Amino acid sequence: MLRFLAAAGIVFIIVWFYSRVIHVNPQTVGFTFLLAVLVVSATWGLRPAIFLALIATLAYNYFFLPPLHRFTIADPQNWVALLAFLITAIIASQLAERARREALQSDHRRREVERLYEFSQQLLLSQNVFGLLNSLPDFLCDSFGASGAAIYLEDKQKTYYSKMPVEPAIQMDELKAVSGRGEPILDQQHQVCFMPLRIGVRSIGSMGITGCELSRATLEAMGGLVGIAIERASTTEKLAKAEATRESDRLRSLLLDSVTHEFRTPLTSIKASAETLLSEVELDRPQLKELATIINEESDRLNRLVGEAAEVAQLDAHQVELRFESHRINDAVDAALQQTRHTLERHQVEVVIPEDLPQVRMDLRRITEVLAQLLENAGKYSPPETAIHITAERRRSQLVVSVADHGPGIDDLDQSLIFEKFYRGSAQRMSIQGTGMGLAIAKAIVEMHGGTIGLTSQLGHGSVFHFSLPLSDA
Repeated sequence: MLRFLAAAGIVFIIVWFYSRVIHVNPQTVGFTFLLAVLVVSATWGLRPAIFLALIATLAYNYFFLPPLHRFTIADPQNWVALLAFLITAIIASQLAERARREALQSDHRRREVERLYEFSQQLLLSQNVFGLLNSLPDFLCDSFGASGAAIYLEDKQKTYYSKMPVEPAIQMDELKAVSGRGEPILDQQHQVCFMPLRIGVRSIGSMGITGCELSRATLEAMGGLVGIAIERASTTEKLAKAEATRESDRLRSLLLDSVTHEFRTPLTSIKASAETLLSEVELDRPQLKELATIINEESDRLNRLVGEAAEVAQLDAHQVELRFESHRINDAVDAALQQTRHTLERHQVEVVIPEDLPQVRMDLRRITEVLAQLLENAGKYSPPETAIHITAERRRSQLVVSVADHGPGIDDLDQSLIFEKFYRGSAQRMSIQGTGMGLAIAKAIVEMHGGTIGLTSQLGHGSVFHFSLPLSDA
């Protein structure tokens, strides 16, 4: 009603302006009325424009065609002019209404395409099929302004709902029926739409949406995007599982080969010592003690190998729990030196740790294990009588600990792989015993503390292994 009243007001303003303010010929008035009809039609629609055309025709006849102030026309030519004005105004209003309606439809399609693009971008973010299925209904609601959504998959026989309740508007039986038939259901009256999810001509499920007005083409595009996204996430997940299985088999094979090779040396020594003890050869006390020492040391070595293998498995399965407490780094260094005293007995160890270093939150036993591994490697790979340096310093918000040796150094290729599981340097892998698990374990422990571990080495000049731990006062 306001638009019709406004149309009448426009006619009144035009009549008043041309009657009181400025006097013009009837043709100018007619064109002004026609322009007003076009503007109203483009702005408010067809019905207000036709209403304006009718009252403008009456006003044109009454105020501007002789005889004035009467609803009669003396000159037959004015009848032609009046009818031409009325017909032109109505046709022009229809054309303007059509152009306005097409512009609105074009703008609506543009917004739907933009929403489809944003929706497709959201679908690409998820690589996990379960996470995607749980978030898809909410994606639909957020992207298209729906009040609720549901996704049904045939292979899982399960329906995923949005956070907003959609029942009883969307029932699982209807979703199953749409998926089975492969035909959409559009209930514009109740604003409920059901669309099958297709991969090519194959239907993998269906979706239901409430509270939105979307075209059939947009709904079909949505169904295709959702189906492709589900199939893509499922394929990606299957590929990831297959790759994880292959990697697990590879690591299992490497672990078996490495551990088997390392087990043979201590087992051979233990077996030989035991056979000597069981033989009828008479041995004096020092010889007996030497054989018992060999059995004891090689048993410890076997125990350490088994422990490293078990620890690698626990770290891969994320089953290691850390006990964080505040300690000085000196506590871990002293404990590591005590554990590796036999390996380092032919080396001079220099420790440079400032007394004013703050405490750090760490699992003391695990950090001791990291330092013991670095010290043991330095002792094994460095020539006898060479020095090993342990330093610690604060760098901004981190505590950096370094272990330096004067060994043969590590080339660039080995440096990039040295922290990988079961990898050993190409130059010493045959001459020095080892499993290649120690540095991988050290790296995992440091990263679980929120730190990093690295290496600086130069062939012929030695290596420096360093790791950082975040400080609790930072």
